[in-house]
Amino acid sequence: MMIAVYIIIGVVVVLGIIFFGVYNSLVRLRNQVRNSWSQIDVQLKRRHDLIPNLIETVKGYMKHERETLEAVTKARTSAVEASGKGVGQQAKAEGELSGMLTRFFAVAENYPDLKANQNFLALQEELTTTENKISFARQFYNDGVMHLNNKVQMFPSNMVAGMTGFKVGEFFELEAPAEREVPKVSFT
Repeated sequence: MMIAVYIIIGVVVVLGIIFFGVYNSLVRLRNQVRNSWSQIDVQLKRRHDLIPNLIETVKGYMKHERETLEAVTKARTSAVEASGKGVGQQAKAEGELSGMLTRFFAVAENYPDLKANQNFLALQEELTTTENKISFARQFYNDGVMHLNNKVQMFPSNMVAGMTGFKVGEFFELEAPAEREVPKVSFT
């Protein structure tokens, strides 16, 4: 009789250790996803802060491209307003902003004096560097979401996740079809 009690206690202790181990790994993954999202947020804020400076630099050169400048400004405003409204909504707004920036730089190619302006070149380089950092941060975030989702959906951790309220994360995906297209390069 006493041996049965020890076996039951042993099984309960082992199950408790497994439960808390799985729970702690879920917490670690959730915190990693939150941290990686905050890294994206930092880079997006940097991009949002650079855009008004870029617009001010080119206004004098691109007097006939008011529509393009207004579209970039509007896309930036939408992206700033989408901050904190969920990954999907923010990804969509940021995708639209990326598309407008691509259009903006394509239009800027038509202005040789602008392309030679040191302020414009410096801001363009800063924005390009920031875009690269955003891309790497998105990749890191999506990797973290994948690890969390695997843990939340796979047995036996899915049982612990279900009991403790863990949910799958949302990937940061491109919404704008233009961002999925391969850029066209022409040397003519």
